[in-house]
Amino acid sequence: MEKDILLTMQEDLERALKKPADKRRWAMLIDARRCTGCRACTVGCASENKLPPDLWYRPVFDYEQGTYPTPSRTWISRPCMQCDKPPCVSACPVKGPDGATWKETKGIGAGIVPINYAKCIGCGKCVPACPYAARTIDKGKFHTEGTPELMKYETMPAFEYGQATPRVKDNSPIGNARKCHFCMHRLAAGQLPMCVSTCICRAGYFGDESDPQSLIAQVKKANKIQILKPGKGTAPRVYYIANEKLEVLYGK
Repeated sequence: MEKDILLTMQEDLERALKKPADKRRWAMLIDARRCTGCRACTVGCASENKLPPDLWYRPVFDYEQGTYPTPSRTWISRPCMQCDKPPCVSACPVKGPDGATWKETKGIGAGIVPINYAKCIGCGKCVPACPYAARTIDKGKFHTEGTPELMKYETMPAFEYGQATPRVKDNSPIGNARKCHFCMHRLAAGQLPMCVSTCICRAGYFGDESDPQSLIAQVKKANKIQILKPGKGTAPRVYYIANEKLEVLYGK
């Protein structure tokens, strides 16, 4: 029986975590040819991070091309790109590594663009600055609003950025900008991002792309890679393999 790629990526992750932060490069690769649009990644992410209504870290977009008898359909899942040149960081008025959002260079999250909920003022300037629409303001909605009581799962702590944060009215992260963070808290626990773990098609790859032995590095090298909106010059760390030109589907 062929070895499950999740096991290979888990081994890659364990090897990467032994390296200094400045010697590894977290990246994600999504093979759109394998994706069936089941949205297990979307649901897994929402469950892991206790996401409220109308707020998704990992939405999946559906594109249909061609006409009978040769139509085709492509699903593009879109996490945060964790850009090396993130326009959201430039747009944020609360600057610096002790500010609201920045490009991390230290620790488990090196290479990721985090959000410090305690420092975020909820101005929303980062939201339109992101060309991928990967940021959303948490408007304080609950799935079970209007019922006799909120279900406990909605106010249970999530562990984003390694902190136990219950989602309670008038407290962070309500009112803050929110987005995907490559499940930084799971990485710290030696686990793959939830979206990768829950993908039934094994369309997602994650790891240290600077490690030539890693599966993500090998898959990237063996295929023609695309990125979303290359004209924006953001240097994203999420790569795609697709039969179609993603510029045509998702824009330039």
